[in-house]
Amino acid sequence: MLLSSSSAPVAAIASHTLLLFLLQLGLLLLLAMALGRLAVRLGMPALVGELLVGVILGPSLLAWAAPDFQRWLFPAQAGQFHLLDAVGQLGVLLLVGLTGMHMDMGLVRRRAGTAAGISLGGLIVPLGLGIATGFLFPGTLVPDGVDVTVFALFMGVAMCVSAIPVIAKTLLDMKLLHRNIGQLTLTAGMIDDAFGWLMLSVVSAMAVSAISTGTVLFSVACLLAIVLFALTLGRPVVRGALRVADRSGDSAPVIAVAVVLVLLSSAGTHALGLEAVFGAFVVGILIGTAGREYLPKLAPLRTVVLSVLAPIFFATAGFRMDLTSLLQPEVLLAGLAVLAVAIIGKFVGVYVGARLSRLSNWEALALGAGLNARGVIEVVVAMVGLRLGILSVESYTIVLLVAVVTSLMAPPILRVAMARVETTAEEQLREAEHRAWSSSG
Repeated sequence: MLLSSSSAPVAAIASHTLLLFLLQLGLLLLLAMALGRLAVRLGMPALVGELLVGVILGPSLLAWAAPDFQRWLFPAQAGQFHLLDAVGQLGVLLLVGLTGMHMDMGLVRRRAGTAAGISLGGLIVPLGLGIATGFLFPGTLVPDGVDVTVFALFMGVAMCVSAIPVIAKTLLDMKLLHRNIGQLTLTAGMIDDAFGWLMLSVVSAMAVSAISTGTVLFSVACLLAIVLFALTLGRPVVRGALRVADRSGDSAPVIAVAVVLVLLSSAGTHALGLEAVFGAFVVGILIGTAGREYLPKLAPLRTVVLSVLAPIFFATAGFRMDLTSLLQPEVLLAGLAVLAVAIIGKFVGVYVGARLSRLSNWEALALGAGLNARGVIEVVVAMVGLRLGILSVESYTIVLLVAVVTSLMAPPILRVAMARVETTAEEQLREAEHRAWSSSG
């Protein structure tokens, strides 16, 4: 290829950078697989072990036990870490897309009022408690120059979000995605997250400049436009793309087109200032409804995502945590207080919303446990706060503590609660469909 005199070929990835990247991926996947299997043996979902990998290899443990080796294997270089981030982002987008494909939209339509009630309770209570906590937060842990109102609103957002990727992986690991409670958890979680990203954009704007009505209206308009597109043009576009891909009779083109649809949809919502996972979830729902007959051919994609890409993503989630800062008494006490507010606020809000929607005690408890998992969405929110200067390193670690603890406590509570909720004939039929899909290919 000819190049003009003013241009030059982009340099290839450096040899040492590539070496570290391959070692990192191999070690992360190995430990994620080992700890994931160990978690399963102990009666927990594999997700629990996968999340612990980043904590073990990150600044919380390995950097303390073997600092020189940790700095060599995981150097504090943005470019090197962004390689892992890219693989992790691909994994989480495809995981959320697959989750959308599993959604039973018939149930969602029939139980829309229930999902809305659950979501409303899970938003209002933790948001209010989070804002109050922000105003009462120790001033020494708030960065200088940060407006206390901005900090309080940010804490409210951090308390009210849920983590669709973590919820999805937990439900898949525990084989609960076919249950009505699993479907309601994902639906309510998506509503919570859509509101959370809208609020985050508003608070971020307040942190860097004066908030305007136009900023809020634009974000709301984008959400409505995405929903409108999905309900009108989205279905025929997705159906047509899958039909063309299926003409060869092979599963490979269908898998490739499904991945393209997820990635382009994610890019679209990201370009609009919304979270990329929102686009992945929406197009996953479209694939699961408009192209349901093609789902069996996506079984190989499901296997690769759940066994390789998703574990790497969850393993990297703990890298940015530094639990050693919790050795400071003030930070530890503040962390425990925020953790208690986060857990109680979400549980109480969701439980009340579920009970008002006429669900049983055990169903309400299961929903509270599922939606209480903040996971990597909380990590993303915390990173935004750190980047904008809203959070200090200590308050950042506290928010991440909420993310990890709530994600780890969700599975055992879900297991206890769901053991007391009877399986319906509709759920058995949905389970058979999921099993047929996962065993095909």
